[in-house]
Amino acid sequence: MLLFAEAQLRVFFCLLYPANIISLWWAVGSPLVMDPNSICRKTKRLAGRQAELCQTEPEIVSEVAKGARLGIRECQHQFRYRKWNCTIHKKYFSKILQQDIRETAFVYAITSAGVAYAVTQACSMGELLQCSCENALSRPPIPHPPASGAQAPVWEWGGCGDDVEFGYATCKQFMDAEGKKGQSDIKSLIDLHNNEAGRLMIKNHMRTECKCHGLSGSCALKTCWKKMPHFREVGDRLLDRFNGAFKVMGSNDGKTLIPVGHNIKRPGQQDLIYSAESPDFCLANRRTGSPGTRGRVCNSTAMDVSGCELLCCGRGHREESVNIQENCQCRFHWCCVVQCQRCTVQKDLNICL
Repeated sequence: MLLFAEAQLRVFFCLLYPANIISLWWAVGSPLVMDPNSICRKTKRLAGRQAELCQTEPEIVSEVAKGARLGIRECQHQFRYRKWNCTIHKKYFSKILQQDIRETAFVYAITSAGVAYAVTQACSMGELLQCSCENALSRPPIPHPPASGAQAPVWEWGGCGDDVEFGYATCKQFMDAEGKKGQSDIKSLIDLHNNEAGRLMIKNHMRTECKCHGLSGSCALKTCWKKMPHFREVGDRLLDRFNGAFKVMGSNDGKTLIPVGHNIKRPGQQDLIYSAESPDFCLANRRTGSPGTRGRVCNSTAMDVSGCELLCCGRGHREESVNIQENCQCRFHWCCVVQCQRCTVQKDLNICL
């Protein structure tokens, strides 16, 4: 588990920093198991606001690392049934990041979203001194209904809202590395766009939560605040954008991107974009970053991407019985614990050839 966690964070810093120091981050070790101050001491080539935060506010660096893990886990959930399942493996994943394909777009977006989410959540939980709950006074006042004949409850901003603006700004400082700013190559423009798309999936989809006040639950007054969407919702929305991603190419000035094809509208800020077609991911190929699908578990009855015909790329599959440990005989004990035993269950699996 430790080696897997280290791989996750090394991949994250490949995303975070320019290509000329990627190799350095792979050699440094994992921020998961290292003190942030140690990380910063070993990365002398950081500059600007990144280096400043790394040196003076290591607790933010820790939250950034948590956000990276959150993003990678969500990537693995969303792609668990696909030919490319967001496998974190050094010799394959680094190749994925070097391309401008749909899968890379999703990785950048979900990681950016994870960083913004983790930092914002840390603010609300009081784990960072630099921020706290959202200042309700910054929101426009809520018009109260007239006293006569008013049926709807009076409500006002309050509670502990999520300070998404702080999380958004912090994520942008880290993810939009200074080595990319000002560059006009297509990959840098695409990466920056997808980073922003991930952040906006949180910022633009905040939800309102309220609590009633009054005698006997009359709800004469409601206090409301803004909360982030559940991160699974963020992943679901980004997967929809992945399925409808826009293919783009560089314009003649080298500073903007235009959609490929006739009469295609320009992608919006929350759309994912790419410039190259993805490999088929059927066979292992270190050059393209494909780990292949051999040995993957498939569904012999499904007709979607998890089905054996698609996932195994027509190579066929074999049936195999395996013993799996799972919870069983669970009981609820007052109050409030659920205790389960561990049972060995034999299951029949379909494995891609």
